[in-house]
Amino acid sequence: LALNPWDVVLCISGTVISCENAIVVVVIFHAPAFRAPAFLLIGSLATADLLAGLGLILRFAFVYFSPSEAVSLLTVGLLVTSFTASVSSLLTITIDRYLSLYNALTYYSARTVTRTYIMLILTWGASLCLGLLPVVGWNCLKELSTCSVVKPLTKNHLILLSVSFFVILAAMLQLSVQICKIIRRHAHQIAIQRHFLAGSHYVTTRKGIATLAVILGTFASCWLPFAVYSLLGDYSYPALYTYATLLPATYNSMINPVIYAFRNPEIQKVLWAVCCGCFSSTVPFRSRSPSDV
Repeated sequence: LALNPWDVVLCISGTVISCENAIVVVVIFHAPAFRAPAFLLIGSLATADLLAGLGLILRFAFVYFSPSEAVSLLTVGLLVTSFTASVSSLLTITIDRYLSLYNALTYYSARTVTRTYIMLILTWGASLCLGLLPVVGWNCLKELSTCSVVKPLTKNHLILLSVSFFVILAAMLQLSVQICKIIRRHAHQIAIQRHFLAGSHYVTTRKGIATLAVILGTFASCWLPFAVYSLLGDYSYPALYTYATLLPATYNSMINPVIYAFRNPEIQKVLWAVCCGCFSSTVPFRSRSPSDV
């Protein structure tokens, strides 16, 4: 096959994604201090993005060096599973952040740990089921007219994935609105109790809302073009449109470690310790709240 520049760019993106998220996975799962629910969810997100990056690399390698239908189905299944798990993990992190603020007094309990494991099981179970569909026969290799903009996924399969994205986006938006209300209420109460200046709690509120806006805006801007195009396009559309909308979606997996991991002070401490060659997995940590993550 002639080398497609778009495939090269996707492969490079996959390499960057894999390297970034591999660091997060190693840090979180190596240190016992990161066994808190909030960090387990971040670890799930990093694992999903790591698999997505590896999937992009494997797809490039197999397409150009060992092309076959079976391998194509496996790599596409891996990409569907990993990207679905990534998007779903973002929802679980938002749910956990909301519950940590809404039920602050009962958040640090065994119930929270149990709920976290349930969310992880549901996230990866549903993602694996969606990823296995092309492998077990729901593909368009034998009937090209049913193909979507991403071969060998069928049009109906990609519509299912796109609708799932919009449901997750709507849920995250609703939860973010509720989080903003809680942040405003908490900031106002703290300002009154500590006799702060009248406008001081508005600064805290704006900061919290701005952070949520960046998180939600990044997620939507990365995935929305591809989700909309998946609903409107079909196999007859030029492949250029698929690449142009799919590439920004991969950037979400590249940005996630920066937003959810590298900004966290506790993970930063471990990374600096690793760089200095003095890593210790027993270093005490101050916070376990996803509101700080």
